[in-house]
Amino acid sequence: MTASGFARWTERFEEERDRRRATGDPAWARGAVLHDAVRASVQRFQAGEDGDGAYLIAKADGAGDRDYAQAVRLFVAEEQNHARLLARLLDAAGASTIDGHWTDRAFVALRRLLGLRLELLVLMVAEEVALRYYRALREGADDPLTREVAGRILADEQRHVPFHCERLRASLAALPAPARRAATAGWRVAVAGAALLVAVDHGRALRVLGVGRARFVADAVVSSKAAASAMLREPAVPDRGAGEGTPTAPASRGPLVDSRASRWSLPGRASRRA
Repeated sequence: MTASGFARWTERFEEERDRRRATGDPAWARGAVLHDAVRASVQRFQAGEDGDGAYLIAKADGAGDRDYAQAVRLFVAEEQNHARLLARLLDAAGASTIDGHWTDRAFVALRRLLGLRLELLVLMVAEEVALRYYRALREGADDPLTREVAGRILADEQRHVPFHCERLRASLAALPAPARRAATAGWRVAVAGAALLVAVDHGRALRVLGVGRARFVADAVVSSKAAASAMLREPAVPDRGAGEGTPTAPASRGPLVDSRASRWSLPGRASRRA
């Protein structure tokens, strides 16, 4: 992807940041009621969202694309906002945050050992599982504040996945076709394994939210197929009539994350969700 393409992503992140500021926070004062199992589950996900992203930012800086590095900083800021929203939700429910969970520590340790391409693949495993988790929380929670917070985070995650896919598509394009297919196939296996781990670890909460373990894993695996296809798609070719440095038109919209979610969209005002 060209620098101008990542400049469009930066613009999209900035637009979303400005929209959040204009919208303001949920009405925390109304309080929240969380089932014990859901509370414990949210605490673990909050710990996973909480981080400064320093390693990812450093690797993005090292990639030599200032537009991409700026977009990564804005992505990290959104993840930090997710941690803040979940912490405020827990506080509204009379619960506290926790220091961390072994699954998150394992993911972070693995990512820090890798280069940018492999770190993004590992990060994308967590993003795919998060898509299904926050959809379950948005659709299955009885508490209105919980549904609102989950909906806000889910909307961000639905942008994060195609953002990372764009970078990985360009990165994987440097590999031979068999290696690209092997990488995405291995990544989908990792998604299935991570979804299974979450389904087991958060099984009680998922049942309360109306999602069985098998369904949770199956939905994550189906969603990963769309992301893998996006990673393998050939990068867009600039129009011959476009001048040097002119942003090319965004690629066509990708497949559905799930049957009830918004379509993936590349950045640009025309594709912005209302």
